[in-house]
Amino acid sequence: MSTPLNETEATITPVAAGTDHQTKGDRFTSFSSADFDIPKGRDEDWRFTPLRKLRGLHDGSASQGKRASVSVTGVTDDVSVEELDMSDAKLGRAGAPVDRAAAQAWENTPKADYVRVASNAVLSEPVVVTIEGPGEDTVSYGSLVIEVEAHAEAVVFVHYTGSGAHSDNLEFVIGDGAQLTTVVLEDWAPDAVHLSNSHLQVGRDATVRHYYAAFGGQVVRSVPHVRYTGPGGDAEMLGLYFADSGQYFEQRLLVDHSIKNCRSNVLYKGALQSTGEDDKSEARTAWIGDVLIRPEATGTDTYEKNNNLLLSPGARADAVPNLEIQTGEIVGAGHAATVGRFDDEHMFYLQSRGISAAEAKMLIVRGFFTDVIKRIPIESIREDLEQKVERELASTVL
Repeated sequence: MSTPLNETEATITPVAAGTDHQTKGDRFTSFSSADFDIPKGRDEDWRFTPLRKLRGLHDGSASQGKRASVSVTGVTDDVSVEELDMSDAKLGRAGAPVDRAAAQAWENTPKADYVRVASNAVLSEPVVVTIEGPGEDTVSYGSLVIEVEAHAEAVVFVHYTGSGAHSDNLEFVIGDGAQLTTVVLEDWAPDAVHLSNSHLQVGRDATVRHYYAAFGGQVVRSVPHVRYTGPGGDAEMLGLYFADSGQYFEQRLLVDHSIKNCRSNVLYKGALQSTGEDDKSEARTAWIGDVLIRPEATGTDTYEKNNNLLLSPGARADAVPNLEIQTGEIVGAGHAATVGRFDDEHMFYLQSRGISAAEAKMLIVRGFFTDVIKRIPIESIREDLEQKVERELASTVL
C-alpha cells in the first residue's frame, strides 16, 4: 500500500515485515491486529520486552477492556476538545500502528479524544490531558490526537496515572510554522502496564520539543515515531526514566528523515536501582533509538544519545542506537550510548572537597538528570520531576 504524504516529499511505500530490503522507516503498519503476528520473545521488536507480564495487551488474550478515562484542562477559545468516531478522517494522519498491541488498542477503542489548538493561537497556559488507569486487574484502551494548527504555539502535558493495564495510540500533528512543547509523564501505580504507539508529524518550519518521563508502572513500553512533511522541521526528543526493583521501561523510537533540511536531536537519560534480592527484583530498561536519513533528505542535521546510570547490582540497561544514512549530503549525524556506574573522577573530585561518598553519589545523580529537566519550560513540571527524582533517591542505598 502506498501512502502519499504531500507534493513536497517522496512517497513512502511500506513493505511486509521481514523482507530483505526493509528499512526501519518502511516497517509494516496496519489498523488491524489480524495483520500482525502474535509477538514472540525472539522477534527483534520484542526481544527485550517481558511478554508474560503484558496481560494480553499484545496477543488478544486481555480481558474485556473499556474506554480510557480522559480529562482535559486548559481549554480556551483557541483550544477545542472533541470525541471522534474511529472512522473520522482526523485520525491516523500522523501514522498507523506499527505493532500488534497498538492495532489491538485501535480496534478496541470506541471513541478517540481530539484536542485542537487553532491556527495562530499563542497559549499562555499549558493544556493538561490526564489519562487515568482503569483500576487494578482491569484493561482500558485509548486514542488521543493533539493537533497544533499552522503558526500556533502551545504546551501540552499528557499525564498518565492510576493502576491497571492500558494500551493506546497517540498522535501529535504539528502544522506548518507551529511550535509544540509536549511533556508525557508515566506516573503509574506499581501494578500498571502501559503499551503505547505515538506518532509525531512535523510540518514545514515547525518545531516540536517532546519530553518523556517514566517513573511509575510495572511494565511501560513507549514506541514514538517522528516524520516530517516539509523542509525546516525541527524535532527534539528528550527523556528520563528511573527504574526500581521489578520495573521494566522500554523506549523504542524512530526519527524518519525523508525531507531535506530538517533537524532532530535525541537525548534520553535513565537511572536504575534494585534490591538484588532475586531475579524478580531486577530493575531493567531497554532503549532502542533509530534514525533513518533517506536519499532525498539532504541537509539533515541529527544526533542521538542515551546515557544510563546503574546505581546498584541487579540493574540492567540495554542501549541500542542505530543510524542509517542513505545520502552523504548532510550537515551532520551521530549517535552515542553509555551504560555504567559512577564516574571515578567525579567521585574523587567531590570527596576531595570533604563530601562523603553517599552525598557525592546523590549529587551526581541529581546532576545527571538536570541536563534534561532544566530544558522543560514549565516550572511546575520541572519541580514535579525534580521531586520525583528526590523521592527515588530517598529510597536508594548508595
